[in-house]
Amino acid sequence: MMGINQPQKDLFSYQVDLDKRVRQDHLLRKISAAVDFTFVREEVAGSYGYNGNVSVDPSIVMKMMFLLFFDDVSSERELMRIIPERLDYLWFLGYGLDDELPDHSVLSKARKRWGVDVFESLFTRIVGQCVAAGLVDGKKIHVDASFIAANASKDSVVRGTPEWIAALKKAYQATESKLADTTCPDRVGINDQMVSQTDPDAALVRIGGQESRPRYHHHRAVNDAHGVITAMETTPGSIAENRKLMALVEQHEANTACAVDTVVADSKYGTAENYVACQQQGIRTHLGDVLSKQTNNPRRAGIFPDTDFQYDEATNTCRCPAGQILQPRRLHPRRRTWEFHAEKGVCAACALRTQCTRATYGRTIKRHEYQRLLDNARKQTKSPDAYRDRRRRKHLSEGSFADAANNYHFKRSRWRRLWRQQIQDFLIGAIQNIKILLKHGPRNPAGVSGQICDQLNTFINGDSRFRRRRDGHNANGTINEVSFTQFLYA
Repeated sequence: MMGINQPQKDLFSYQVDLDKRVRQDHLLRKISAAVDFTFVREEVAGSYGYNGNVSVDPSIVMKMMFLLFFDDVSSERELMRIIPERLDYLWFLGYGLDDELPDHSVLSKARKRWGVDVFESLFTRIVGQCVAAGLVDGKKIHVDASFIAANASKDSVVRGTPEWIAALKKAYQATESKLADTTCPDRVGINDQMVSQTDPDAALVRIGGQESRPRYHHHRAVNDAHGVITAMETTPGSIAENRKLMALVEQHEANTACAVDTVVADSKYGTAENYVACQQQGIRTHLGDVLSKQTNNPRRAGIFPDTDFQYDEATNTCRCPAGQILQPRRLHPRRRTWEFHAEKGVCAACALRTQCTRATYGRTIKRHEYQRLLDNARKQTKSPDAYRDRRRRKHLSEGSFADAANNYHFKRSRWRRLWRQQIQDFLIGAIQNIKILLKHGPRNPAGVSGQICDQLNTFINGDSRFRRRRDGHNANGTINEVSFTQFLYA
């Protein structure tokens, strides 16, 4: 006999244990066991007073914003409507069936009160847990960047003179891009003449054949071992990605306490500045070689390459294939390249002129101030290991961005202004790292291996920032398996 359910609302609800209603292998159970969200209470204690109404527990607010991206809920209003329907959400937040939920405005007010640092702290703590679990070796990182569409329409963009736009940005308190970090610092750009009134922090950027629209630029470093995101920075879209390579390296070393040995990136990062900066710090450069694309110019076919000119370091001069001496003319202030040229009339009377130059004023040689470091870096980019690492980069870096875009609302801003976009990116990065932490688990359940601790102590001894932190944490002045995680957060 077929039964028919007669749904009726219970008059009373007793002994409803949510802990029994949420299965033991639920993902939120694993996250709750792996991540301690209560750290936020101490972080934001200074943002609250001692009198007045009692606020919502900051750890619950952080968990709510975590859920907003974890399940890609469309809005904060929608999240508050979903929570009472989800027993797993209620268990995760520590609410009961009859508890009153806060208004959605609590989340936006908390973000404004807390600022970016609290969410950055969440991200760095998760990175520290990944390091402690043995999922980060720290030696090799893959660097890449991706554009994010700002929450602003193209119709919100206004055009004017650079002076008027600068005054308008000042009135909006817009975040100005540093001139040295822009793609073309030597000329007036489109963002000096246009600004979005909806989101003045976002810069207008054209991608492919699309129209210019307000965008942000997200830069991140991914560790080679398991794809853990160890460093990230969000900027206006006008900031060139190659300008943030060394900043990401420095942030990676600060977050993991591991010195970088190899940097992997595509040809957009293969600039002379990045090559030289990496070589000066002893970092192997497995970057795409954009310089080779510039030198392989078909218009210079049949012309002596620059390598045929012998450089004399003692006199800072160059000798051409005809035996003439080229004297230094100037050092370019931004490119840091020396320009060498022959005396007037020397090239005009040279028998090898047709094989050397087609310019009426003669041949000019440009040589970088640190050409030896540059040559060594370009040699490293052509090694078999470099080609193999760049192929792996497509899986790690681009896969990391694809995962964020497909699952966590990465490619479009939820909110407006740069600091809110930074909060969004820190939350997404923390979620991605938590998924990796739960998937692979601790490589060494007892803690960090002795070998990793030895590497950490070697690195810390050479860096005064970490040496002070270590000495203040441990009386014996060393890092061991027990004290590693506490050391990261000291």
